[in-house]
Amino acid sequence: MAEAVVFDMDGVLVESEHLWEEFWAAFAAERGAQWGPEQTKRCQGMSAPEWAAFLTGFAGGGDSSEATERAVVDGMVRALEEGRIDLLTGARAMVADAAACAPIALASSAPRRVIDGVLVHHGIDHHFKVTVSSAEVARGKPSPDVYLAAAERLGVSADSCLAVEDSSNGLRAAAAAGMTVVAIPNPQYPPAADALAAAVFAAADHDAVRRYLLSRLREGDRA
Repeated sequence: MAEAVVFDMDGVLVESEHLWEEFWAAFAAERGAQWGPEQTKRCQGMSAPEWAAFLTGFAGGGDSSEATERAVVDGMVRALEEGRIDLLTGARAMVADAAACAPIALASSAPRRVIDGVLVHHGIDHHFKVTVSSAEVARGKPSPDVYLAAAERLGVSADSCLAVEDSSNGLRAAAAAGMTVVAIPNPQYPPAADALAAAVFAAADHDAVRRYLLSRLREGDRA
């Protein structure tokens, strides 16, 4: 029986994964290092302190991890203000309809400043009972910490939650938390086969995912 839904943000609600890659690569390039797909793959799902430490070491420019994180996050905030972080087609209806049936939460690898900015900018913040950044827990994805924290703050068991994810490490994190995993595979950064195998339902169409979530939540109502 599903009692709640926990959404990822980047790649599930908004088109933003490519921007993280853009700013990581630009930071490295300014210090003479060449960032590539392998580095992006490694950092996807990491918390901001985790990827900042990796990027700082990779770039080799002598920056502190805090300064690295601030530079990249400042870039993301500017991108939001410039209208470069769009809601994905169908995401607004998916969130609103799920929230009308059950409490929903956000479990994101993005830092708090980006989470709050995105949700407020797009006018969907009021739908979420809980939002958790992986910077606020011990470990980022693929560890389950951010999902377990979201369930705890909602006051429900993790195994009664549906989790909506797009990336390999996100799918692994939700599965490790014991949630029922729903996948919206990111076509630009397709998840690994083993990670996608953890999902009980997968669709590229947000409306199909919306209808699946509602069917599971309404089953809970009937029960």
